[in-house]
Amino acid sequence: MKLKKVFPIIAMLLVVLMTGCNKKEDFTGVRPKVISTDPVSEATNIAISSKISAIFSVAMDSSTITNTNFVLKQGTTAVSGEVAYTGITVTFTPAADLATNTIYTATITTGAKDESGIALAKDYTWNFTTGGVPDLTKPTVTLTDPLNNATGVSISKLIVVTFSESMDPTTLNSLTYLLKQGSTSVSGAVTNSGTTATFTPASNLEYGTVYTGMITTGAKDLAGNALAINHTFSFTTVNTPDLALPMVNSTDPLNNATGVERNKVVVLTFSEAMDPSTINSTTFTLNQGTTAVSGTVAYSGTTATFTPSNVLAASTTYTATITTGAKDLAGNALAANIVWSFTTGGATSDLAVVDLGAAGNYVILAKTAINNIPISAITGDLGLSPAATSYITGFALTNATGYATSTQVTGKLYAADMADPTPINLTTAVENMITAYNDAAGRLSPDFLELGTGNIGGLTLVPGLYKWTNTVTLPSDVTISGGENDVWIFQIAQDLTVSNGVNVTLTGGAQAKNIFWQLAGTATFGTTSHFEGIILSMTGITFQTGASFKGRALAQTAVVLDGNAVILP
Repeated sequence: MKLKKVFPIIAMLLVVLMTGCNKKEDFTGVRPKVISTDPVSEATNIAISSKISAIFSVAMDSSTITNTNFVLKQGTTAVSGEVAYTGITVTFTPAADLATNTIYTATITTGAKDESGIALAKDYTWNFTTGGVPDLTKPTVTLTDPLNNATGVSISKLIVVTFSESMDPTTLNSLTYLLKQGSTSVSGAVTNSGTTATFTPASNLEYGTVYTGMITTGAKDLAGNALAINHTFSFTTVNTPDLALPMVNSTDPLNNATGVERNKVVVLTFSEAMDPSTINSTTFTLNQGTTAVSGTVAYSGTTATFTPSNVLAASTTYTATITTGAKDLAGNALAANIVWSFTTGGATSDLAVVDLGAAGNYVILAKTAINNIPISAITGDLGLSPAATSYITGFALTNATGYATSTQVTGKLYAADMADPTPINLTTAVENMITAYNDAAGRLSPDFLELGTGNIGGLTLVPGLYKWTNTVTLPSDVTISGGENDVWIFQIAQDLTVSNGVNVTLTGGAQAKNIFWQLAGTATFGTTSHFEGIILSMTGITFQTGASFKGRALAQTAVVLDGNAVILP
């Protein structure tokens, strides 16, 4: 019974097989298909060097996976390339990079079959769009703030780095952006925006300290390119702020000083360097009573000077002021105005003439020699002691009792070896000459000190006591101006030199007999020059060719003449 039931079923199956079920797909019932692609359909910004691949649902017949059945096109143009198949994946490798920013269409046709010979149900097509040229350029640091090796940086400074391109924010952090003081890392936060990264210290930096910033190769751009090498830079913070107020350490003249020279430059010295722009005629002034004195203010180092435009008045009190407008380089001002006073010397009405004694009897008086190159014209007596008559040369003397005469001299010539009372008279005269020299040299409280630093060419000299510690020169004309009873005394520690052709002119009634030139060195008067006054020289006096002179030449060595005109004052 059981065999009778099974047989009809077997028979029916055989009939079916024999009557039309002769296709494999009808037997299996499943077609292969594409289950994924790379790039996916409609993908954008695909790298131009990409390979195109697809994954099938089943293993495929590799002989059907060819350039004919797997095609990549740009528009209607086929892209050249190689097709490879392995496992269930097919890959199309373009022969060259794809074009940028371009739409491509990939197609796997129904010619592709699985291992059972079953084809795709229909062509499988997808498209994608390429991107631009890939970014392979490494970023660089183009700027740091502070700059490398910067000094005087604020302790609250944010440290900013600028890159050559936008950076990946995730790569800029406390591991890739460092700030160190020596080997110690500074705590802080890193922020990024576009091409800049900022390090904000957790607290103020230290004063006067060197810091080093570093961006490591861990910092990358948006394309993943890292810096080629670590970038380092250093800077130094500002020194501890100067909060100390400046002070005036000294003044010249001192407060309440007296007998100050009338050409005095007023000087003050500060405790520190000052802002030069704050040392000016507004902050540094000189007054006589309520009247401002005109002058020039200068500043250098820690010293300020006020140079009056004109000589100060004799025996007059002046007040100098430096105000709180004067500030140091940090902007700190003086705590209060500094005011001090001084009084000039030189009451010119009381300046006494130098008493020449018996030396005043001679227009020329010398101790060692009087030498003349003829022909000179001299008005007044000549005296020589202790040297003898033989040391008077160039005059063609005519001897008389106790004196001699010469056609070049309107007066008499005396020497120590002549008849009495000439020797004793000359001794007295020489002694009086030395006394007069010492009197002139010993006068105190000069009205003018180091006037012109010794160069008085072009100046007008008013009455008073002048003092120099160096040589005095007259390279150009000089005017001596004053009344007939005014007195001038010039104290010269070295030489007196008058250039060729230079003239000394007296104005206002000034008289040569009241002008005294006391000098420790030699006096030299250039050719054709003209000079006036009483010369008291510790050494020699030389008149060069054609020089003229109105006064008295009193020398403690020799007087030399060369065709000169000499007259009494």
